[in-house]
Amino acid sequence: MAGITRTDMAGRIMVALDFPDAEQARGLLEALRGIPCYMKVGMQLFYAAGPDFVRGLKDQGYKVFLDLKLHDIPNTVAGGAESIARLGVDMFNVHAAAGRAAMLAAREGVERAAGRSGGTLARPMLIAVTQLTSTGQAMMNDELGIPGTVEDTVLRYAGLAKSAGLDGVVASPLEVTAIKSALGAGFATVTPGIRPAGAEQGDQTRVMTPRDAFAQGTDYVVIGRPITAAADPRTALESILEELNA
Repeated sequence: MAGITRTDMAGRIMVALDFPDAEQARGLLEALRGIPCYMKVGMQLFYAAGPDFVRGLKDQGYKVFLDLKLHDIPNTVAGGAESIARLGVDMFNVHAAAGRAAMLAAREGVERAAGRSGGTLARPMLIAVTQLTSTGQAMMNDELGIPGTVEDTVLRYAGLAKSAGLDGVVASPLEVTAIKSALGAGFATVTPGIRPAGAEQGDQTRVMTPRDAFAQGTDYVVIGRPITAAADPRTALESILEELNA
């Protein structure tokens, strides 16, 4: 993309470390050594490898998005957010469906962690999940009982997140333009459901290529299986970077 260096672009690609254990994740890290991409640690790996794995990523110089989607009563969310912030991650998320009070509590937990650190802890970006990219309108209406379109719900949740003082949201690339238009270019979007041209869609229903997602104005893209399940993960990521920097 014009005006953006290869290093900067790599830092806007979040590689989803969706592995059952630390050993397999470290194998991918070795394959991608030297590419300064963002690393996303989700539930599967965090529950298996724990906080020490996250600390190890930070020690190696990676930026880390801890994707645990906190969704609970406000007091519990506040405590979880404080613990996560103390890990030194660069970004983590709560679920907007937990409500505005829970999102406010998450922000308070982050501020509490920062205050107790004596100013040594950098404040992580705090974002909210709107609707999962596996959720289509029929599922949202018929199973979750939420009326209207997916975009309506995403925008409502994104507005709640911004009113609670959060830094942005997780949303599909299909909603990025509407979010930026309604809430401003500075309100960050992190977009999963990214599939390079020719890749299988898998269990995602609202997808887009990396180039098209950035063209919509998103700040970060999350890419998992097209990289992690590739025969040569490094080549797969290099190919994406080449396409974006063409």
